[in-house]
Amino acid sequence: MIEWWVRRVPYPWRRFLIRVLQVLDPYLCVLFGRLHKLFKMMACMTYEGALSEPEDFPKSDEPVWILGKQYSTQTELTALRSDVQSRIWLTYRRNFPAISDSGYTSDKGWGCMLRCGQMVLAEALVRRHLGREWEWRRGINDPTYLRILSMFEDHRRATFSLHVISQLGVDEGKPIGEWYGPNTVAQVMRKLTPFDEWNNFSVCVAMDNIIIIDEIRCSCQGEGDRTWRPLLLFVPLRLGLAEINPVYVPGLKKCFKMPQSLGLIGGKPNHASYFVGFVGEEVVYLDPHTTQEAGSACHKKSAAGEEEQEEGDIDTSYHCPLAQRMPFLHLDPSLALCFYCGTEKEFDDLCNRLRQDVVAPQSAPLFELASTRPHYMREDVNATLGAAAACMDLEDHHLESDDDEEFEVLQ
Repeated sequence: MIEWWVRRVPYPWRRFLIRVLQVLDPYLCVLFGRLHKLFKMMACMTYEGALSEPEDFPKSDEPVWILGKQYSTQTELTALRSDVQSRIWLTYRRNFPAISDSGYTSDKGWGCMLRCGQMVLAEALVRRHLGREWEWRRGINDPTYLRILSMFEDHRRATFSLHVISQLGVDEGKPIGEWYGPNTVAQVMRKLTPFDEWNNFSVCVAMDNIIIIDEIRCSCQGEGDRTWRPLLLFVPLRLGLAEINPVYVPGLKKCFKMPQSLGLIGGKPNHASYFVGFVGEEVVYLDPHTTQEAGSACHKKSAAGEEEQEEGDIDTSYHCPLAQRMPFLHLDPSLALCFYCGTEKEFDDLCNRLRQDVVAPQSAPLFELASTRPHYMREDVNATLGAAAACMDLEDHHLESDDDEEFEVLQ
């Protein structure tokens, strides 16, 4: 090693260089040896990481439930991941046209609950037009699928865009850029869907922890006939004060198992998520806290060359490659259950399942189920909108206190 360097140095410096290298040679050998081991170790870690399984669904004997469908991680892992990836994933976007005169060209930091509401609505649209068994694949050109995506693009002409939802929120007293709670999003969706003639949804928000069957049925039946309008049902709940009460977890699991389930939306300020299923004591969710470029996936059906590749990438950005998990007890107690009933028969089946699996057998049911409005609520029927507004204010003001005083939830 020393002779190789010496031959490359001018002759007057060789004696001095030889002395220096003789002193440093033992240390250099140790240094180069350790660097070689380090690089080898890094190469092994990279190779093993490429071969290791993702941590979205580790193999176990516990079944996985995703929006009413059961999977085994031992034998159906590929189908499970395909099902999760087929859900439309709506996240933060940047560089879209400014929302009204607010100047916002990105919803990063404040739009996560709005994106969760969009994901619930997108899942309802997929159920209505493509069916629960539909699967997304890269490069798909299904015109119905592309039309659904176009309704959530980030500009004011899209029916369910962030721009339109934010403007409706302003009408409800929520400034653009402010965080929404799950009940607020549900109320905004209820006011938004009448403008959508293609789907003709009936959006119902069950207030006061009670589902009133006959009122929902009337809202879904057309005037003068019994034509059923597809139902999108939100059930806003608060299942504790600062933390979720564990007694409610079995009821949440039962809801995820129902074929009418659209999951639930919830989370703390600046960290809302769309929960689509569970495995064991963990809930599976899609996280909207990824900022992506705004764009349109609908031009791909007529685009070519470089533009086609760009639009194809945007299409891929609407599908999450891997889901995430968190313990049930880490859920924020303020959440909203979501259900879809495309026919009256599906609604009757949902009511029976809720009555048998969620309301009757549970020591602490998530909510009540009533055929008609109870007598104690009839005097307040004209104050429903006022109660909803009050509930929106309450849910967005999270109950956090520095006091040491303990509270008891009365049941």
